[in-house]
Order: sequence, then structure tokens, then C-alpha cells
Amino acid sequence: MTAMIEIDGLDVTFRVKGHEVQAVKGARFTVGEGESYGLVGESGSGKSTILRAICGLAPVTGGTIRIEGRPLGPRRDKAFASKVQMVFQDPYASLHPRHTLDRILSEPLAIHGIGEHDRRVVAALESVGLPASFRFRYPHQLSGGQRQRVAIARALMLEPEILLLDEPTSALDASVQAEVLNLLWDLREERGLTYLMVSHDLAVVDHMCDRMAVMEAGRIVETLERPDLLAGRFRHPYTRKLFEASLAAGG
Repeated sequence: MTAMIEIDGLDVTFRVKGHEVQAVKGARFTVGEGESYGLVGESGSGKSTILRAICGLAPVTGGTIRIEGRPLGPRRDKAFASKVQMVFQDPYASLHPRHTLDRILSEPLAIHGIGEHDRRVVAALESVGLPASFRFRYPHQLSGGQRQRVAIARALMLEPEILLLDEPTSALDASVQAEVLNLLWDLREERGLTYLMVSHDLAVVDHMCDRMAVMEAGRIVETLERPDLLAGRFRHPYTRKLFEASLAAGG
């Protein structure tokens, strides 16, 4: 299996009010082609920071990030954007409120000099289960689930191979959450996508991911395959704590 994402000894350190805060400490894992890999942990564990480091939105202070075997430098160029895209937690915040869906979805095409805007925008909406008639609506005219579908469509406009999913359903109602997760599952199957998904919810990771890393206070404390999670085979007490919290919440 080809390694699409390799995280090797990753450190991310922020300076906050004159103090250094190490948000990620020596993270190490590999995501294979077509795999869905989960990063799970409580808020502040460092999982979303890893996604931001891959995108160049957080400072890499140690270690290496490789995409298809190539180390990433300090800048992310158009070639990176064509291969890797991110879907954020809050679809309302990630979509420009004064732009129509047509403009939101056309923008990546314009930046990369790709034509056939009309056809591609309609196809993108249909691929996420939205009618072409939505094309000239604004984000505030959509439900939360519909907005997240648009955010997913935008991430797919450049036909990337890798999607970074940062709590993509946590802002949605439970019934809508299931619909969006099923959409993401179907898109991965249809397009052969590779997913790196962040969640605080073990039930979501269990539904979506083949393997997962459990993060606590910036460190990966355990890696699991899906059968281990289903059987409750945990080595680290923090993983058991997360599992029990998920059960208590009905996950």
C-alpha cells in the first residue's frame, strides 16, 4: 500500500503570551492510499493541530510531514492544494456569507485556471446530494447539513486525493450527522479518496476509520485498528476513559 501521508516525529510549538506551548509532541503515523485514518482525543489534545500543520496553518518545529513520499517545506503551493484539501468543523464559518454557492465553488477553479465552471459546479452540487437549483443561493439560506455538503463539494472541486476532515459533523444534529458521514463514506468509495479524520467522538471514528491514533496532551498514546476498538482491547487507560465516555453519551 502506498503511503499517502507520513507524519514522522512531528512537533508543533506555539508562543502564547511570551511562553512556548508544545501542542504536538513527537507524533508519528502513516496513512495508506485509500485508507481512512482517525485522530481521536479530547479538546486540546493536539489532533486538529496536526491537520493544520499539514496545511501550513500551524508552525512545524520538529519532525517531517510527507505527502506521497515528498517532504513538505514551509509553504503550500498549488500542487499541494490539488492533492490535499481540508473540510472544517463549522461550515458556516468556512463559507463566505456574501458569496453565492456558485462563486464559492468556482473560486478554486479560477485560482487554478480550470475551465468549464458551469458544468463542474453543477456536477459538484449533485455529487453531494444538492440540486443544481441551489447554485445561486447564499450560505445563510441553507441548513447546517446543506452547508457542510457545500464545504465538502468545494474541497472536491480540484479532485484531490486526500481529504483532511476536522470534526466535520460535530456542529450538526445527530440525524444530519449520520447523513453527512454516509456521504463521506460513499465519496471515499467512489473516488478512492484517502481520509485523515479528527474527532472527539469514538463512535464517529468507529463508523468511518480503519485505524486510529488516540491523542492526549499533544502525544499519541495508543494506536488501534477497528477490531480492537469494537472488542474493547485498549492498552492505555486514557483510551478506556474515552471509550467509557462515548458509551455514556450513547455513542
